[in-house]
Amino acid sequence: MEKMNANLSYPARSTTNRTSVSGRVKLDELAAHLGLSKSTVSRALNGYSDISEVTRARVEAAARKLGYRPLSHAQAIRTGQVRAIAMVLNADEPDQHNPFLQDFLAGACEAASSHDWTMTISTATSEQDTLKVLSRLYEERKADGFILPRTLVKDARISLLRNLEVPHILYGRTGYGNPKDWLDVSWFDIAGETAICKAVQRLAGLGHERIGYVGSDLKFNYSHLRRDGYTEGLRAENLSLDPDLIRDGARTRDEGAAQARALMALDNPPTAIVFATDLAALGFYSVAEDLGLEIGRDVSVIAYDGIPESRYARPALTTFAVDSRMAGQRLATLLIRQIRGEAPATLRELAEASLIEGGSDGPPNLTPSELAQKIQHQE
Repeated sequence: MEKMNANLSYPARSTTNRTSVSGRVKLDELAAHLGLSKSTVSRALNGYSDISEVTRARVEAAARKLGYRPLSHAQAIRTGQVRAIAMVLNADEPDQHNPFLQDFLAGACEAASSHDWTMTISTATSEQDTLKVLSRLYEERKADGFILPRTLVKDARISLLRNLEVPHILYGRTGYGNPKDWLDVSWFDIAGETAICKAVQRLAGLGHERIGYVGSDLKFNYSHLRRDGYTEGLRAENLSLDPDLIRDGARTRDEGAAQARALMALDNPPTAIVFATDLAALGFYSVAEDLGLEIGRDVSVIAYDGIPESRYARPALTTFAVDSRMAGQRLATLLIRQIRGEAPATLRELAEASLIEGGSDGPPNLTPSELAQKIQHQE
């Protein structure tokens, strides 16, 4: 298990004006500096709900400025908290090295550090092992709450942490088709369905009438939402829905390539494709080259995620980008607020992805029948 301590990455601020002979600022010294009682300062630092956010922020700011650090073992005994949050990553996933991860973790660690909390990152080898690691971290008092990434439609991690009565927040939503499954759950998410809908509308506005879609694994909640965005975009543009143009299950380059090749093999292929992820879309580039097609002219492509690789593709991929650093910051902040006593159902936020224009989309250069003929001649 790898542990990342947010405080190690972000050094304590200046400790000038200390009055303690030992060099360690004491609670009574901090209280005197603020003109507050020791009890009020202690309760503010430990997140008690009877302390206002204004007072808590003032106390935390002064603590950082003076270099005050509570004794962690004493604080854990007194409050039952270790001032740590955690996330468990499944190393067995085929797209485990998604480039969003570095920025996401940096954002989460920064937010934890700003509250003088730590962030623990652990790995598991399977979905079942993930449950074991979550249980162990909580039982060993390594974390007060958890961020759950890559939420599933039916997510055993949520059931486990609910039963243990452990605070947790989802990066994404859950229970697709059954909203009651997440009535009492905290989450932060990016509106992928809105982005995909806008992608379809952008392509329709360029003149495309036959638009394909390559989605991800349907065990993930986001896969259903993004597919809904695709169908909503078609409805908004009065375009017919053809089931043959919908392909699912693409999480990697190879899977994206396979599903896109299947679309291109249709008698009436799409002149544009929307991909649920950038990685899957990048897989289409090699397929297009094999088929003698020019992306952005013969076939337009728009995807979602905004990973760095998309900017280096030729042509650069038009994509809806996610601010992963901000997502990590918000998830950590909302989780800490939940641990401090705020109701989970009040801690939900939905942000928007931002369009980054590349050269992978444009007006159709060929009709679907002309595109089919060009592909047949190449083969």
